[in-house]
Amino acid sequence: MGSSIALHLAAAEPRLKIAVFERDATYSRASAPLSAGGIRQQFSLRENIELSKYGIHFLKSGLAEMCKGLDVDTDVQFKENGYLFLAPPGKGEQILKENNRIQHEAGCVYIKLMETNELGERFPWLNLENIALGSFGTRNEGYFDPWVLLQAMKKGAIGHGVEYVNGQVDSIFMGASGKIDALGLAGGPAVSAKTVVNAGGPQGGHIVRMCGPDITTLPVEPRRRSIFQIQVAQDQQNIVPPTNTPLTVDISGAYLRSEGSKLGGFICGRSPDADEDMASDASDPKHWNELDVVDDDLFQQTIWPALAKRVPSFESLKVVSSWSGFYEYNSMDQNGVVGWHPDVPNFLVACGFSGHGLQQAPAVGRSCAELVVDGEFTSIDISCFGFSRVIRKEPLFEVGIV
Repeated sequence: MGSSIALHLAAAEPRLKIAVFERDATYSRASAPLSAGGIRQQFSLRENIELSKYGIHFLKSGLAEMCKGLDVDTDVQFKENGYLFLAPPGKGEQILKENNRIQHEAGCVYIKLMETNELGERFPWLNLENIALGSFGTRNEGYFDPWVLLQAMKKGAIGHGVEYVNGQVDSIFMGASGKIDALGLAGGPAVSAKTVVNAGGPQGGHIVRMCGPDITTLPVEPRRRSIFQIQVAQDQQNIVPPTNTPLTVDISGAYLRSEGSKLGGFICGRSPDADEDMASDASDPKHWNELDVVDDDLFQQTIWPALAKRVPSFESLKVVSSWSGFYEYNSMDQNGVVGWHPDVPNFLVACGFSGHGLQQAPAVGRSCAELVVDGEFTSIDISCFGFSRVIRKEPLFEVGIV
């Protein structure tokens, strides 16, 4: 998110002096490289659909256009294999239909509703028990290499004059005007700033709290998510999904997608149930050690049984590797907060995307650049995601979407 904002801002206004502060320049525990790397337009909110539409444009051509003339690899290895959401009869089926109507109104007519006979023909590896409908993105959806995108945006930003500083912001100095005067770096000097952007991801809420006890807080916190890389063996009874398998979201909440060019290679995961989804303390550096732990119980007790039921060939599988990363979880409504902080006029917030940040980073980067340079959103009006809804305590939920 930070690199996208820096890249778009530098491209929009080359005269600005822009710095990105990174607590870990290796990104070994950053959320983006540890994610599943998906992008889709299958949302229920028009604004999220529009953000992702720009995101796919950015992956296909926009990134290359912004980095033209620079020594930047902009091939993010996008696999246009689609997303497939499954729904049971009744309420789930109706939600997919209503979401599809909104998606088509937004121009995403390539997102197709499929009844069970068509699902069975297109995806013969699926067990369609208790499935009434599927929603499949026939193009402009799929998955890509998050590491390549991160490095491309960073190198592109540097090529446009952005400075990257390897240092953790551990304090914020407020001025008499209520604005931020400077940022304090761990073990280093304070750095003055005219405008500060909080793209701290899982640390976003903690960064806001550094402004002082009287500043309106941001309900963003780290939530651990685990991903499992598996290998499925071929047998004579069950069909192994092909290497172009879409990112498939089961009615249980478990998901899978192809990984690599070898038949039978997949990654999969699922968010824990609400009563087991514990927040981490972003103010305690020790919480990053939680990423050394993978939720094996969730896999054994929930993910594997659900996927084995939906994809019979998954009954026999081998876990090849696994890892954990942090969602920047907005505990109010799981949507991003983008806009100026109401108590700090020169403090722009862009975090809380709750698992959608990687795919929305290109468009949010452009939107933040518009706020800084133009004073308003000029491409996509995402004012509904502003900080004011936090103050009003009026959540803005996605419907039927994980």
